[in-house]
Amino acid sequence: MTLLPGPRAYHPDDRAALDDICVRTADNGGDSRHLYPDHALMSTIFAAPYAHLEPELAFVLDDGTGRAVGYILGTADTPRFVRDFRERWLPLVEDRYPRPDRTPVTPTEEMIGLLHDPERMVLSELAGHPAHLHIDLLPDWQRKGWGRQLMRTFLAALAARDVKGVHLSMLTANTPARHFYDRLGFTEIAVPDPGPVTYLVRSTEPGL
Repeated sequence: MTLLPGPRAYHPDDRAALDDICVRTADNGGDSRHLYPDHALMSTIFAAPYAHLEPELAFVLDDGTGRAVGYILGTADTPRFVRDFRERWLPLVEDRYPRPDRTPVTPTEEMIGLLHDPERMVLSELAGHPAHLHIDLLPDWQRKGWGRQLMRTFLAALAARDVKGVHLSMLTANTPARHFYDRLGFTEIAVPDPGPVTYLVRSTEPGL
């Protein structure tokens, strides 16, 4: 039976779709498969660990046939997540993605360097917004209101856990994403040496 499209809880059967969505939206919002020969790499850093470590905060956009075409996932407690990433996630993937033994020179090596440095996610300036998230939708499902629905679902799940604030980081050059977050009430917060990314914060109060 065909159902209506909409957000639902993540299921382990969605893992392949999670990997696909992540790599197809990882190049400044566009397809990054030409940059990363291993198409599971980006998800291994930015999506799959959240579904593994905090599945209760992982949601997908179902196209109505059971196929995930977007997701929102994250953590309620960034410092705790970083510890779990180090102790529980890295041991599962470091054989496939060993730490580079030289200064990174390829996009893959740069990303694997990030994989082995989860502590980069803990910034004192973000302590008042301890949760963080990642959201991605395949192009055909963007700009149709589904991102707002996913965000509403995620923020409600955080609020139910009495988490008051959430943050995210985004490539500063991705102006369409910035417009999306601005419309949803996120505001910029300054952090030291942010590099190519911008940090945004929001309360978990309803109002989208």
